[in-house]
Amino acid sequence: MSEYSAPLNFTDLAAQQARIRDRIEQAMTNVLDHGQYIMGPEVKQFEQELVNFTSVNHAISCANGTDALTIVMMAWGIGPGDAVFIPSFTYVASAETPAQLGATPFFVDIREDTFNIDHDSFRRAIHEAKQQGLRPAVVIPVDLFGLPADIKAVTEIAQAHNIKVLVDGAQSFGASCHEQIVGTMGDATTTSFFPAKPLGCYGDGGAVFTNDSDLASRISSIRLHGRGEEKYDNVIIGLNSRLDTIQAAILIEKLKIFPAEILLRRKVAEYYTSRLGEKVAVPNVPNGYESVWAQYTLRLGEERDSIRDHLKSLGIPSVIYYPKALSQQLGYQHYPVVSTGVNISEKLPGEVLSLPMHPYLTEEQLDHICQAVLAAI
Repeated sequence: MSEYSAPLNFTDLAAQQARIRDRIEQAMTNVLDHGQYIMGPEVKQFEQELVNFTSVNHAISCANGTDALTIVMMAWGIGPGDAVFIPSFTYVASAETPAQLGATPFFVDIREDTFNIDHDSFRRAIHEAKQQGLRPAVVIPVDLFGLPADIKAVTEIAQAHNIKVLVDGAQSFGASCHEQIVGTMGDATTTSFFPAKPLGCYGDGGAVFTNDSDLASRISSIRLHGRGEEKYDNVIIGLNSRLDTIQAAILIEKLKIFPAEILLRRKVAEYYTSRLGEKVAVPNVPNGYESVWAQYTLRLGEERDSIRDHLKSLGIPSVIYYPKALSQQLGYQHYPVVSTGVNISEKLPGEVLSLPMHPYLTEEQLDHICQAVLAAI
């Protein structure tokens, strides 16, 4: 075992901040100077830079990634009687949002190789939703851990049944599939700027991406209380979901170094894979896909907890994403599950472990982590 005494961080925002702190401070000072704290000029600038980054027609910022999902479904009129298909192995926000609108989250399983939505499970669930008297309305393929789902295959199934495709890219902004960048897929894509995300602010933030101009217009209205042409003319029911100007200013600076950080994340993942790939089940990235590596998640089977304890004893942080499938959680157990079950979604919580992942991990740190994992095995 290598000797390593410096503290390790699971996500090191301080290292990133040190790199651009002077620019961040100047950006914040600029906001303090002009005083437009809500919907200031930096918000529009950041949205335009998101458009430039993705080459999508419209990028609309909002208060957080959960609101982003909600706003899109509100724009589509999703509500009671509608089925929204969601992989059972993901964060609760994907299911929470349709449930809050009175729609029915309908859980489907994931693929064992990518942890992303299983197309056959989705296809079967469509027919079963109809049998239960529900209208198949939306599918939310989640790009888990930074790897895009197979949106092309999902879209082909969805279009045959007039189902909207809402890509949950909260963990995958900056990734791509066959050179198509996240933000340009599906009928709409959402993302989150939560601090620990690959592109994160220093608070909460989110965005919606779409090429549909009519949808973009409705989204822009909904995030501002359903505002019409005038401030006090509210034409539809909306939300108060605006990205703070100061967060937009911070994200503008972070976006400038984001492409370089994506490359660094990939190098970290390549190091992990080269050292651990022969001993444990490491993440699989299909040909033509590029992950942004929001997480680097091993599948360790029954040894998971003992390996985690060993890492902890050496001061190496690790996280279980996610300890329970959505279909197993008390608040969601009453929602329908595809008849073939969500076996993989319910098995993975006992096997997965995510290692430290950020652009500023050194080779010495990575060597220490890998040696600890191998020693525990």
